[in-house]
Amino acid sequence: MSDNIGNEYKKIKTAYEYIRKKTDVVPHIAVVLGSGLGEFCECIENPSIIDYHDIPDFPVSTVAGHKGRFVFGHINNIPVAAMQGRVHYYEGYSMQQTVMPIRLLQELGCDILMLTNAAGGINPTFRAGDFMVIRDQISSFVPSPLIGENYPTGTRFPDMSNIYDNKLSLDIVHCAAGLGIPVKEGIYIQLSGPNYESPAEVRMCRMLGADAVGMSTASEAVAAVHCGMKVCGISFISNLACGISPVPLDHKEVGEAAAKAAPMFNKLIKEFICACDK
Repeated sequence: MSDNIGNEYKKIKTAYEYIRKKTDVVPHIAVVLGSGLGEFCECIENPSIIDYHDIPDFPVSTVAGHKGRFVFGHINNIPVAAMQGRVHYYEGYSMQQTVMPIRLLQELGCDILMLTNAAGGINPTFRAGDFMVIRDQISSFVPSPLIGENYPTGTRFPDMSNIYDNKLSLDIVHCAAGLGIPVKEGIYIQLSGPNYESPAEVRMCRMLGADAVGMSTASEAVAAVHCGMKVCGISFISNLACGISPVPLDHKEVGEAAAKAAPMFNKLIKEFICACDK
């Protein structure tokens, strides 16, 4: 193991040991909560809250709408972990740093990872307020988190033919139907940000087959698959992408739209977690 990988692995082990001193919860399922979606943590029973700031050598969220903390606890006796905010490549972190929390969750015992985000709708049939179950992704416009020496938890050339586990994705769709919550299904594309996409870039993304666009998630999914976790994901379509929407984009409005959708989102995630235990 090289010094670079060794140092990264050492940081994850140090973070693991710190968290283990704060909670004995071994999460079966972890949820990464996107902009404005952090209210879900109020559903977690007997929560143990750990701020990213307090974890040695851990990347810290700097974006409004991301509280920057782990919440460990239970949903109907199922051990869970939630990330109330993530770190992004555009914040100046390396791609390896942005996926450090994902590798840590795997080290803590997580089997299933649900990724969520607030995204711009590209598909012309989408409307602001829709939920999209992510069925596949395009991440070629940002560096792979696997560049460099291979991390010891995964193979050098991991297969990505089923990034978003088909059964888990169908479980989300079925849970939504049972709750009367309409959902779309589609392909998510990650661009680097922090600027929103130009109308020409949105047209390019649509030509490539993307239905929603954002600045996170896809790289996390790659790292999670590399770690051996099963992955699923939901995009909240907080706005229509530039060139589709006639209104200039505003991050504050993204957070406000997500907050309005929070009650439905919370019900869906909670129902899905319960279904995973059946």
